[in-house]
Amino acid sequence: MKDFELDWEREQRTGVAEAVLCDGKSAAQIEAILAAAGERRLLLTRLAEAKLAQLSPPRREPLDYDPLSLTAFHGTVAAPTRIGAGIVCAGTSDLPVAREAARSLNFAGYQAPIIADVGVAGLWRLMRRLDEIRAFKVVLAVAGMEGALFSVLAGLIEAPVIAVPTSVGHGVAQGGQTALHSALASCATGLVAVNIDNGFGGASAAIRVLRRLAAAEGTAGRTEARGAA
Repeated sequence: MKDFELDWEREQRTGVAEAVLCDGKSAAQIEAILAAAGERRLLLTRLAEAKLAQLSPPRREPLDYDPLSLTAFHGTVAAPTRIGAGIVCAGTSDLPVAREAARSLNFAGYQAPIIADVGVAGLWRLMRRLDEIRAFKVVLAVAGMEGALFSVLAGLIEAPVIAVPTSVGHGVAQGGQTALHSALASCATGLVAVNIDNGFGGASAAIRVLRRLAAAEGTAGRTEARGAA
């Protein structure tokens, strides 16, 4: 009896494709999941390099693996063409989480440029990229420490801001708890947050927003066409 059940209808049902969290799974379980997937595409998250090395060559070698984000693509994943999502990253140390979010968006077909090292310790770095950031339809803000980037960014742009707190920081940063509480207690209206280090979760929320925006734009376009006729 197998100890997993892949949900291939998830994307049709929710708009977000099936993904496999590898943390907590054995190499044998991951191997069995990849075998069950066959040629179908699958996103793997939190796949440590040591566990990747334990997979058999036929399962390991075809994977598109990114060591920074610990993500892998199984199957044929087309280059992302849809635009709209951007990732704003406070510091270089936050890049693993930012990259997990970007790869999750890429897997879904969305371009996800990362604007990195623009934390508020040097506010000029953020301000000089503000016009670029305002062009995104949805923004993921990735930050640890005190998480000040979340409120600052949400107070400067119109697009939805999804806060992704990271466990970067020492002492009272408490493994990301301070950054998470900063996002939840923010006075910037409309800011929402996902769990600590949850780049995949932040990306999934962005995908849902972008899909609804695209559907609304499509409906508006059809209405305008009927009116013109």
